[in-house]
Amino acid sequence: MHVYFNGDMMPKNEVSISPDDRGFIFGDGVYEVIVAYDGRFFRADAHFERLRRSLRALKIQEPDMAALRAIPEKLLRANNLEEGEATVYLQITRGAAPRKHPFPDKDTPVTVYGFASRFVADESAWEDGVKVISVPDIRWMRCDIKSVSLLPNVLASQQAKENNAKEAIFVRDGAITEGAHTSFAAIFDGCFVTYPETHYILPGITRTVAIGLCREFNIPVREFPILENELKDADECMLLGTTTEVMPVVQVDDRMVGDGRPGPVTRKLQNALRKLIRN
Repeated sequence: MHVYFNGDMMPKNEVSISPDDRGFIFGDGVYEVIVAYDGRFFRADAHFERLRRSLRALKIQEPDMAALRAIPEKLLRANNLEEGEATVYLQITRGAAPRKHPFPDKDTPVTVYGFASRFVADESAWEDGVKVISVPDIRWMRCDIKSVSLLPNVLASQQAKENNAKEAIFVRDGAITEGAHTSFAAIFDGCFVTYPETHYILPGITRTVAIGLCREFNIPVREFPILENELKDADECMLLGTTTEVMPVVQVDDRMVGDGRPGPVTRKLQNALRKLIRN
């Protein structure tokens, strides 16, 4: 595998990251994941804009964005991933400096790392739906920043794995916010309901696309907290994400959602998103 590291493409085993890197010491960095279909990136502009917002929120020096935007295509070519489905991961940290909590000198170069890998879709999950579990949202209050500091998400994902679930959905103050690595939405009486875009959730790219599709189809949209005790009344539930796309949720904890099968609105959004991807 060839990766990108601070301006160069190189074999992954030749990368040498300083033990003083603030991403390693403090989790002081941001990242993005972009998906490619036969060499074409889906909503790349939105992903790079979100990356810029995260950098600005953490006051990390913004690298040359034109050079940064060229990295994903280079990674696909270098790893023979221009056909089929693949993902590109980009990470930017505040760079290497002596371990002190305040920011290092302004001339400290940031660390930029990227890699590409084959994406194997979970067709059965899209077709049959998945189980999720609910967990307390113990994260910090700036979940809108796509930070590499993901320990609460890691713990929640492990808990989901131990309970044979696809995802963990966070509950804050009695309301469902989002998944450990996805956005979450539910259908109530034909209305698409999802947590409002605040600092408690990541502004999901697929979430935004799904809301746009709902409006095209005249499906009512309500960006409002879904109380955990209201989920039993949901007709449908779904996960939304870059690699998750639109994934039906048929079970939350020990309760089935609706009749335990993917619902019609979820299917409509699935098909519409796939059409957008093909086009």
